[in-house]
Amino acid sequence: MLRSLDIRDVLIIDRLSLELGPGLNVLTGETGAGKSILLDALGFVLGWRGRAELVRSGASQGEVTAVFDLPAGHAAEAVLAEAGIEAEGDLILRRVNSADGRKTAWVNDRRVSGEVLRALSDVLVELHGQHDDRGLLNPRGHRALLDEFAGIDTGAARVAWAEARRTRQALAEAEAALAAARAEEDFLRHAVAELDKLNPEPGEEAVLDARRRAMQGAERIRADVARALNMVGEEGAEAGLRDAIRWLEGAADRAGGQLEAPLAALGRALIELSEAQAGIETCLSGLDVNPAELEALEERLFAIRALARKHGVLPDDLGTHAQALRHRLMALDRGEAGIGALQKAVAGAEAGYRAAAADLSRARAGAALRLDRAMAAELAPLKMERAVFSTEITPGEPGPEGEDEVTFTVATNPGAPAGPLNRIASGGELSRFLLALKVCLSGQTPGLTMIFDEIDRGVGGATADAVGRRLKALAEGAQVLVVTHSPQVAALGAHHWRVEKRVEGEQTLSTVVSLPEAERVEEIARMLSGDRISDAAREAARALLDPVA
Repeated sequence: MLRSLDIRDVLIIDRLSLELGPGLNVLTGETGAGKSILLDALGFVLGWRGRAELVRSGASQGEVTAVFDLPAGHAAEAVLAEAGIEAEGDLILRRVNSADGRKTAWVNDRRVSGEVLRALSDVLVELHGQHDDRGLLNPRGHRALLDEFAGIDTGAARVAWAEARRTRQALAEAEAALAAARAEEDFLRHAVAELDKLNPEPGEEAVLDARRRAMQGAERIRADVARALNMVGEEGAEAGLRDAIRWLEGAADRAGGQLEAPLAALGRALIELSEAQAGIETCLSGLDVNPAELEALEERLFAIRALARKHGVLPDDLGTHAQALRHRLMALDRGEAGIGALQKAVAGAEAGYRAAAADLSRARAGAALRLDRAMAAELAPLKMERAVFSTEITPGEPGPEGEDEVTFTVATNPGAPAGPLNRIASGGELSRFLLALKVCLSGQTPGLTMIFDEIDRGVGGATADAVGRRLKALAEGAQVLVVTHSPQVAALGAHHWRVEKRVEGEQTLSTVVSLPEAERVEEIARMLSGDRISDAAREAARALLDPVA
C-alpha cells in the first residue's frame, strides 16, 4: 500500500506531502489544478517513462519520495532480493531529477537503476484509465489475464515446450552433422585408411630424425675413425710400443735397474692402447651404414611429415587426429540409427506438448465462460446490462504458454457486431468496461495499489454512482486511488483530497489539501454546481455523503 508521497520542486509543485490510507482515496479539483502532475510525480519515482524534464522552474533539482507498506510475502521482496536489497517493513523509493537532466534513484537508501524501479512498480502500483496501458486493452496480454483470473498454471506446457524445442534442436544438429559427414565421407575413409596404414607413433618422428642424422653423419667420420684405428693398430703405435719394450728388455740387465720403471710405464701404455683400439673398432663397426636401411628410414620420416602437413597437425598428433576421424566415421555409420531415435524423441515430446496445450485450451474455455458471466454481473450495476462482453479463444502460434489466442471483445448493443474493447466502446462505456474487468480480475495480486485516472469520465448520475460503488467495493481490503470529476464517486471515498492552484508572486503553484467532512461538502457541492455554490448544491452534497440521512 502507498502510505505517503513527498514531492519537492516538480513542475508547479514546490513542496507537497500526501499521506494516503487504505480503502478508496479520491483526488478532486478543477481542471488544470495539477491532478495529473501527482500521477507524473508518482510515475517518476516508480521509473515510468514520462516527461523528460520535471524540475520546477528556478529549482536546481526535483525530488519525489514514495513510501510503501510491504506485508510479509509481498511480491516486491523477490525484486528486492534480486537487486541485493534487504526487505524491511517499509519500502522507501526516492528519485531525483537534476536541472541538467540527470536522474538518480534509491531504494531503502541503496542506489538503484531505473530498471529496478520499474520492476518494483509492476508489483506495487497498477494504473488504469481510458488510455489504459497495463494490458486490459492490449490483446497480447489478454491470455495472461484470463490465466490469472482462473488460476491456470502453464508450468506443464512450458516444460513440455522446452523439451520439444530441445529435442528438435538435437535432431537438427544431428541431421546437420550427418549431412556434413556424408559430404566428406570419401575423404574420411581415404584419410583413415592412409593413417592406419602408416600407423605413426607419438614421438616417432623425433626418433627417426635423430637416427637419420646419425646415419648421415657416420659416412662423414668413418674414414677418419678408420685412419685412427690404423695408427693405433698392429701396423702403427702398437707395433712401435712392442718393439720398444723388446729392445729395452734386452738392455735391462746391463742398465742396473734404470729401465724397470720405463718398461712398466710402456706396459701400461700398451694396455691403454689396446683398450683405445677396442673402442675405436666398436665405433667403426657402428658406423657401418646400410644404404637400404637409410632409404627406408627416410621414406617413413618423410611420409609422417607429409601427412602432418596434409592434415594441419603436428607429427606427434597424427594418432589423435586419426582417432578423431575414426569417430566421425563411426558417427556417420551410426547416423541413421541416431536420427531415427531422435525423430522418435521429437515425436514424443511434441505429443506431450500438444497434450499439455490441449489441457490449457480446455481450462481456458471454461475460464472464459466464467469470466463472461462475471462480467455480465458487473456490467448490470454499471447500467450496461444490454452490453455483451465475450472472451474469444482462437488457435494461435504454439508457444510455451500453449496454442491459444485470447481476445476480450464487446458488443455495446443487442445485434451490434462484437469487436475489441478500444474500438467498439465509447469513452464512458470504455471506462465502465475497464472497471468491470478490473473488478473481475482483482484479488489476484495482493498488496497492489490501484490507480484510476478519470475512469468515470463521460458518465454521470446513477451510472457515476454505480461506478463509484464498484470502485469502493474494489477498495475493500485494498487501496484504490481515484482521480475524478464525478461528485458521486468523490462522495464514496474513505479519504478525500482537493488539488488546487495558488499564485505566489509571479509563480503558479499546485498543492493538495486533505478535506475534513465540512470541506468535503463544499468540494462536492462545487463539483455539482460549479463556482457558485448554492444551498441546494450543499444539501445534495450532504445527501451524497450520507445517503441514509
